[in-house]
Amino acid sequence: MQERIHVAVGVVKNHNNEVLISRRHEQAHQGGLWEFPGGKVEHGEDVYDALCRELKEELDIRINSAHPLIRIHHNYSDKQVLLDVWQVTLFEGEPHGRESQIWQWANLDELNKMAFPEANKPIMKAVQLPSLYQITGGGANDQPVFLDKLKQCLEAGINLIQLRVKGIDDEAYKQLSGEAVKLCEQYNADLIINADPALVEILGVSGVHLNTDRMMALNTRPLSEDKWVSGSCHNEEELMHACHIGLDFVVLSPVLATPSHPGEPFLGWEKFRELTEKSTIPVYALGGMHPEHVSTAFENGAQGVSVLSPIWNAEDIALQVKRYSGD
Repeated sequence: MQERIHVAVGVVKNHNNEVLISRRHEQAHQGGLWEFPGGKVEHGEDVYDALCRELKEELDIRINSAHPLIRIHHNYSDKQVLLDVWQVTLFEGEPHGRESQIWQWANLDELNKMAFPEANKPIMKAVQLPSLYQITGGGANDQPVFLDKLKQCLEAGINLIQLRVKGIDDEAYKQLSGEAVKLCEQYNADLIINADPALVEILGVSGVHLNTDRMMALNTRPLSEDKWVSGSCHNEEELMHACHIGLDFVVLSPVLATPSHPGEPFLGWEKFRELTEKSTIPVYALGGMHPEHVSTAFENGAQGVSVLSPIWNAEDIALQVKRYSGD
């Protein structure tokens, strides 16, 4: 059995929200393709130390702060790799190719058009996703109040929101989603609906979130790659199905006990980490989550946390967005 090569990978962004990528030398494995910078973790070496060493050697930048983003196990025909990917939130120095490699700052929208090794593709999704994923809570019978809360979250820096509402008819839902789309466009945020995927084009939203039953009934992703598709998972079978049909990310729940389901079993962080290790797509922690759980979620393999609450605390959200924005 081949030894799995452990690689520390850095996602480095500048103040224009562009990400640093470099091109592999032609003679290297997967030569000529673009990649996120990094290198092999030496035996006994701490992953963060390896990341700092590799980015200094490759690009002459010094990492001051970083957190785990995603871990990817991938089997090529000739080797097995574990990519330990970290989001660099603070660095010093002006990047340049110390190993004569070609590199550039790439707009996030350009990544899908560029050729990357297969193992790097989940990183391309993770790098475009935020650490906080807001799910709208409660009903929406009082539309002005609902939209005001939505605006507060957008002003706080949330840029990925799932529209999840109950207790309104189709016409009211269409009207509410239309107003929500306008708000999100003002703040350059993505709005995805928890509804029938067929409504995505009709409503002009950025994608769809599939509840568990809807997701498990599908054999392939229901929308094209230019739309977000996420799903709800609670166990390994559902998570593996989400990966198999090509979803972009999932929420995995419940991680902790929730007030809405007292006494119900929950995963806990240890089981959550065990499942994220098996996932090939980004995973958000859901269930008992608050914005301050973000760092714990990172440590356990999550993209971040998904917050579902009828009361959205914009002040807490703003603090966490600022902390993990990478600026």
